[in-house]
Amino acid sequence: MAHRILIVDDEGHIREVIRVALKKAGMDVIEARDGKEALSRFAADRPDLIVLDIGMPEFDGLDVCREVRKGSDVPILFLSARDEEIDRILGLEIGGDDYVTKPFSPRELVARVNVILRRLGPRNGEAKAGPSALAQGGLLIDPEQHVASFAGTPLKLTAIEFGILRAFLTRPTSVFNREQLMRAAYQLNIQVSDRTIDSHIRNIRAKLAALACDNAIETIHGVGFKLGRCEKEA
Repeated sequence: MAHRILIVDDEGHIREVIRVALKKAGMDVIEARDGKEALSRFAADRPDLIVLDIGMPEFDGLDVCREVRKGSDVPILFLSARDEEIDRILGLEIGGDDYVTKPFSPRELVARVNVILRRLGPRNGEAKAGPSALAQGGLLIDPEQHVASFAGTPLKLTAIEFGILRAFLTRPTSVFNREQLMRAAYQLNIQVSDRTIDSHIRNIRAKLAALACDNAIETIHGVGFKLGRCEKEA
């Protein structure tokens, strides 16, 4: 089944360029002209990924991302007309998976969409241990199926959060510095700040804490982070 992509941009010619490129790559496309329409289309059509312009009037892309992240881990690729670091950092910190700066190459955009979709595979659901599954304590992730769970309860993770946990579980006794985690989580050449990695770590901890696990990731002061026991607190 073809992936369904929601394109959100207030500029019609930008939507057209993206629509043509994604359809040529075999994807289904739906569109929205502003942030509010984007939320309506997202709720109605449940896309597999959102290409989301940041700089829309009134309800901008960052507002849309915040609303979507209240209940969904659908991948979000930001478009930004402003080559400003603050836009990219903020977008990634609040849950974006990647960004492309305007003007962009349609081929590059399609390549980035494909990378994100390949990372995802089947969407998060109940984890069933396959031959590629990785586990520590009650935490289990299966990179092949792209599913994660803790003590049998499915974990809803963004693609970046999944990549960070996969890195930890691949080398469960290693200490990772922030640069190593950036390389593990962002497969493309994206420059993000230490604060962005800290934000993702904080989000992972919060999701596991909600399942009574407060020891999933340990901070090694002055160095980075390592995987914890991943056990449920008594």
